[in-house]
Amino acid sequence: MADIGIGVTGAAGRMGGAVIRQVAETEGCVVVAACEAPGNPAIVRDAGEIAGVGAIGVAIGEDGGAVFANADVVIEFTSPAATLAHAAMAASRGIPHVIGTTGLDTRARDALADAARRTAIVHAPNMSLAVNLLFALTSQVAAILDPEFDIEIVEMHHRHKVDAPSGTALELGRRAAEGRKVALDDVARMTREGQVGARRRGEIGFAALRGGDVVGEHTVIFAADGERLELGHKAGGRQIFARGAVHAALWVHGKKPGLYSMFDVLGLK
Repeated sequence: MADIGIGVTGAAGRMGGAVIRQVAETEGCVVVAACEAPGNPAIVRDAGEIAGVGAIGVAIGEDGGAVFANADVVIEFTSPAATLAHAAMAASRGIPHVIGTTGLDTRARDALADAARRTAIVHAPNMSLAVNLLFALTSQVAAILDPEFDIEIVEMHHRHKVDAPSGTALELGRRAAEGRKVALDDVARMTREGQVGARRRGEIGFAALRGGDVVGEHTVIFAADGERLELGHKAGGRQIFARGAVHAALWVHGKKPGLYSMFDVLGLK
């Protein structure tokens, strides 16, 4: 069976390079196309050399359409605006699209759902296997523990991260709210500053920390009088996200149109 051709957007970025390295280490797939934003200094350079795996004969271009024209599956870790543009390309060509971009708002998620009517899209705020198990556990624990247990979500990332709270933290909040059978928008508390009064019963709080080169740390705290349960995950490197994304790309190839998650990929549903 021929290798699955992988396209990589944002190929010169930290995650783009991690994806290229992961594909190089994974049987059954090969990088066949790559792109970057116009003006990026990596354009026309070999994607493998940029990623540190040596030349692979794939030059980084600036045309996302060319990536979707030549790949069997495209993996995306870029910006929300670029992701939506590329999702439209995926839908128009019927090319499966694996998306790990964070910071997508409700409008963006609705746009992905619309594109998924015409092609298979895997979207997850975090591609890590262990983090997706944390999502599942958070929902289960929230369903079991009554509202006497206050829920707080704490995350920390490197100083360069531009969105807060992280997409993973927000998904943890959604999973906790799902376990409590409430809507996150109704109970979320994103910030606390000054004389905020006593904590409201049932709210889900968020705290976002930024500093250094932290790849990603997330903790879900269930706190009641006299006891506290903490569920957490610490990422030691970005390769764990690339590994999950490539796993998702191999899984989604040949799937029917639809909006899938890592729960689908990993059989957690």
